[in-house]
Amino acid sequence: MDIGVVGSGALGLYYGAMLQRSGQSIRFLLRRDLQAISDSGLLVHSVNGDFHLPKLAGFATPQEIGPVDLVLVGLKTFANQHLVDLVRPLVGKETAILTLQNGLGNEELLADAFGAKRILGGIAFLCSNRGEPGEVHHLGEGRIRLGEFSGGLSERSRQLADMFQMAGVPCETVDDLHKARWEKLVWNIPFNGLSALLNKDVTHLLSHPPTRQLVREIMHEVIAGANAQNLKEPIAGEEFSARMIHFTDQMDHYRPSMMIDRAEQRPLELEAIYAIPLQLAATAGISMPRIAMLYSLLALGEGDRK
Repeated sequence: MDIGVVGSGALGLYYGAMLQRSGQSIRFLLRRDLQAISDSGLLVHSVNGDFHLPKLAGFATPQEIGPVDLVLVGLKTFANQHLVDLVRPLVGKETAILTLQNGLGNEELLADAFGAKRILGGIAFLCSNRGEPGEVHHLGEGRIRLGEFSGGLSERSRQLADMFQMAGVPCETVDDLHKARWEKLVWNIPFNGLSALLNKDVTHLLSHPPTRQLVREIMHEVIAGANAQNLKEPIAGEEFSARMIHFTDQMDHYRPSMMIDRAEQRPLELEAIYAIPLQLAATAGISMPRIAMLYSLLALGEGDRK
């Protein structure tokens, strides 16, 4: 399969590298890493074993990539104003588009531009960071849950899940993508926001009883907002939040992406992770005061950064 990767950061580089190593034809849209990868390929430092790909097909513009069978989107959502223009040159008559971005609103943006039938979404549970140009660090996890934007299971989603599985990436299909997106927010909203504000990694947050309790309370707000969204089945609040906290207890001093972005003075993904969920919850009559405060403080910091 010919696959174009738009958004070749820690996520795009890792998944693209895994797919290329399994035999797929990958074309990467590159910026910072273009020269290094053109010269020396890509080095993946992974908890599952390091590997080096000496040759990658890297391009500076989407026009150079041209139409592909699948567009894999890993672009940070703060750059979504460019997303449609970056994807358009890669779309042919039968092209599918799979976005692995964080938060809400990404599938809708792509569906408005290219039609809902082309669009799939995936939720990536990946601990990865950028390294030096031409390197990516896979620190743990990596599984993907993917599904059709239009809902339901499909042969296409099963084939894509099989493709990732063959590449060594655990992957499952879901019939309610919207629910899966909200489930990821149960983790993203507290840990990304608190880590960015406090400059504390997940281990520090959970080892301090008051912030551990705050994480749980924020999770319950997310779940209340999610369960007002006409999901096929509700998220089980206490059980799911306990599972997310236990899962995070195993992440030894992991630094969420938003913490790193703030430390390196990059924009934060506030619209997709905070603003849209808050708006949808409010429309459904659900108040999320802790999340609203978290969003306000993060947005204030963005104003200071600018």
